[in-house]
Amino acid sequence: MANVPENLHYSKDHEWVRVEGDTAVIGITDHAQDQLGDVVYVELPKVGEEFAANESFGSVESVKAVSELFTPVSGEVTGVNEAFTDEPEKVNKDPYGEGWMIKIKMKGPGEVDSLLTAAEYEDFTKAESE
Repeated sequence: MANVPENLHYSKDHEWVRVEGDTAVIGITDHAQDQLGDVVYVELPKVGEEFAANESFGSVESVKAVSELFTPVSGEVTGVNEAFTDEPEKVNKDPYGEGWMIKIKMKGPGEVDSLLTAAEYEDFTKAESE
């Protein structure tokens, strides 16, 4: 079973959100990185770009496929994980820690309430793989 931390919020696009004040730290789930396989390239937006919830903000390229990334919440990008330039494999090694993708100053912090809990996400991934 994939690692699904209880303290995060999850989207059906397999992104996670950790709320830090009015900032959302966003990455892809352990399940998503496992499905992708070895990540070889990560394309992320620039600081200052704005996104609506569920809008594509970049992509992850693995040895198996290229997968788009979607923002679970709306807001302005305030941070981008520069480590992926040299070490895209951080997504595979530590998806919930050093493998975070972007930080967004949320327009509506209540948007996270519409995301899945850890238990709901586990149920979603189980149903998806059946």
